[in-house]
Amino acid sequence: MEKFDRYALIVASGEGRRMHSALPKQFLELGGRPVLRRTLECFLEFDPKIHLVVVLPSDRIEYWREYCSRTGFRPTMKLVPGGMTRFHSVKNGLAQVPEGALVAIHDGVRPLLSADFLADLFRAAAHAEAVVPALPPVESLREVLGAGASRAVDRSRFVSVQTPQVFRSTLIKAAYAQPYATTFTDDASVAEAAGIKISLCEGRRENIKITTPEDLALAQSILSRLQGNL
Repeated sequence: MEKFDRYALIVASGEGRRMHSALPKQFLELGGRPVLRRTLECFLEFDPKIHLVVVLPSDRIEYWREYCSRTGFRPTMKLVPGGMTRFHSVKNGLAQVPEGALVAIHDGVRPLLSADFLADLFRAAAHAEAVVPALPPVESLREVLGAGASRAVDRSRFVSVQTPQVFRSTLIKAAYAQPYATTFTDDASVAEAAGIKISLCEGRRENIKITTPEDLALAQSILSRLQGNL
């Protein structure tokens, strides 16, 4: 089987206004550690030699450097300033990823990954152009038609998408060379627009994205369960 260098591009450039906190959500504590640190530790547990590229708000790069120095958290990582949108932030990060690698693009505020899950994703990506974790919806869905109208849809035809999404770096770097469009809601949508074939794999229910204070509380509950404290 062909071998690839592994990269993790962690997108942590948001300001987290829905968290109602002066400190961006990626730096808030989860179980005594910043959310971003827990996310990075998941990838390091999977592969201690993985190459880390972390995209941060430009005005928070020194804050993160100071935290890492103060706490002795010193994995080798490249810190990259974010852009105007998530698309531009990912594009900035991909500039630090070489051709011919596998790159997992991940939300920095999804800190509840398992090493087994990451191994499954990278293993699948070695045989595909792009691998995206997804889960079937558990609630009924309706399509909004406008003017107050809506209609029921068959939820078996839909999935909800997670990160990390893993790509051949050569392909995804080329995809991000195309102009930005508002329809680009994740990396898979950028890849698909460039003709890259998307392969789905099973996501994980615990792989939540922390966006609101309620999400942070839920993540703490999940973390406690995973650590055997419940």
